[in-house]
Amino acid sequence: MTLRGVTSLVAALLATASLPAFANDSVLELSKSPANWAIQTGDYANTRYSTLDQINKDNVKDLQVAWSFSTGVLRGHEGSPLVIGNMMYVHTPFPNIIYALDLEQDGKIVWRYEPSQNPDVIAVMCCDTVYRGLAYADDTLFLHQADTTLVALDAKTGAVKWSVKNGDPTKGETNTTTVIPIKDKVLVGISGGEFGVRGSLTAYNTKDGSLAWRAYSTGPDDEILVDPEKTTALGKPIGKDSSLASWEGDQWKTGGGTTWGWFSYDPELDLVYYGTGNPSTWNPAQRPGDNKYSMTIFARNPDTGMAKWLYQMTPHDEWDYDGVNEMVLFDAQMDGKDRKLLFHPDRNGLAYTLDRDTGELLVAEKYDPTVNWTTGVDMDPNSPTYGRPAVVDAMSTEHNGEDVNTQGICPAALGTKDQQPAAWSPDTQLMYVPTNHVCMDYEPFRVSYTAGQPFVGATLSMFPAPDSHGGMGNFIAWDPVKGEIKWSLPEQFSVWSGALATKGGIVFYGTLEGYLKAVDAETGKELYKFKTPSGIIGNVFTYERNDKQYVGVLSGIGGWAGIGLAAGLTNPNDGLGAVGGYAALSDYTALGGQLTMFQLPN
Repeated sequence: MTLRGVTSLVAALLATASLPAFANDSVLELSKSPANWAIQTGDYANTRYSTLDQINKDNVKDLQVAWSFSTGVLRGHEGSPLVIGNMMYVHTPFPNIIYALDLEQDGKIVWRYEPSQNPDVIAVMCCDTVYRGLAYADDTLFLHQADTTLVALDAKTGAVKWSVKNGDPTKGETNTTTVIPIKDKVLVGISGGEFGVRGSLTAYNTKDGSLAWRAYSTGPDDEILVDPEKTTALGKPIGKDSSLASWEGDQWKTGGGTTWGWFSYDPELDLVYYGTGNPSTWNPAQRPGDNKYSMTIFARNPDTGMAKWLYQMTPHDEWDYDGVNEMVLFDAQMDGKDRKLLFHPDRNGLAYTLDRDTGELLVAEKYDPTVNWTTGVDMDPNSPTYGRPAVVDAMSTEHNGEDVNTQGICPAALGTKDQQPAAWSPDTQLMYVPTNHVCMDYEPFRVSYTAGQPFVGATLSMFPAPDSHGGMGNFIAWDPVKGEIKWSLPEQFSVWSGALATKGGIVFYGTLEGYLKAVDAETGKELYKFKTPSGIIGNVFTYERNDKQYVGVLSGIGGWAGIGLAAGLTNPNDGLGAVGGYAALSDYTALGGQLTMFQLPN
């Protein structure tokens, strides 16, 4: 099919000669221009910050709907479209339909791609059939389907250039997350921690889809791609077989540590950053040891996969506090010195700031005061427990034992924050973090492993944090250097939408009821809200077309918090405890799948 308006796309790819040779030129060049939204995270650093300021805190109150687009799918819509030149690329949850829209022709559908997938994959997707979006590089779109098929599509025509299978859904391996193109490779993760999947990060060559390397989260050093003498944890070499020594027998083979979160990349340090998920099973009594390297931040070389440093945040997890949340890369002063920093708001309720070159731990503080499973992290480098959280026995599911219901653990398994990404503003030097304000009861029980069958071993129930504002979420401004909340906005339900900060002095986010909100970046004062057709779990994005700034978001209730609505579940313990916790959502929103775009009046 003929693609009109290609000249704008071609022009956007020109003038790449000045770019560093060690990163993907097209991704860097396109993300440098705020007219595009060329990568799911806004840029390689995952700042989700735009220098566009036509829409600002003085006029955002005048926003109006510019246009909308129905995706035709009624499940949870995470991630955001990409905008490259005059083209917008929209994705859906399963069956992962892709639409190419021409913004110069009123959003005309230039092409659509609908992969053929076995619907049996739906049954082994943990928490809805969500998909967090496409990636783009060198006239190619990369789609990682729910069934783990990685597809390279011609961005102009939608034609398949190549495809490769990254996992096996019959074993519980699926995909929900985006991928990241770096240089001549595209890096992909895997989902399925609740099925005993062994997590990995895999690099494929963008030219033909051939395998470049695979780094597992658990197991022997040569399979994790670590050097026992050179790879460090908190400044010290990790030593030989550090993962194997942390598991009983061969449990590492079904050990979880899946990689379904976000990826960041520093072209100067040439390091890619990501986190690993929970160990399998959820019953901690069945897997003695620290269970390395689940719940771990990795910094790897994208050419070889070799890890430079790592840090395990929640050794021997007892609560399903996956460590997959985003790593936001930013530069700031600490103790009078300029530092290259990494910010990570973890599911476990602690917000970490590390030196992204060395992995030095600088800040680890609670970003919701209700967090009660730990009293905090040992920050003394000379202590034998340096970097470890101190666990409160009363909230320890292992200490209390199997078949015992430990009550009132904060946060719940979905964490003080799940995958919904934060935003960083260099103007305010603050992180804007969507959070859950939810606690849980957790009862572990013994379970056996069978490939392709759930390997959970716990019953959960969730509820709003007690003795608080009564709601299930907050949207906060966080100082990542001081490790403290500057302001916090209570929300009735968890904030499950990715944030966007702009040069206009405003921050956008969405709510589970379906509101798009804009607040003052300095004070948190609400400046605008508009209710979209369905609950928002997508990520707000912005771009410029013909000298006009647009802001948009996907709505479509679902995800873990909205799984009850998305999948029609009614048992309160279904959805790993979320159905009962979020039962009231049905009073405020309904299923839908729509992109809504906003602009200022002409």
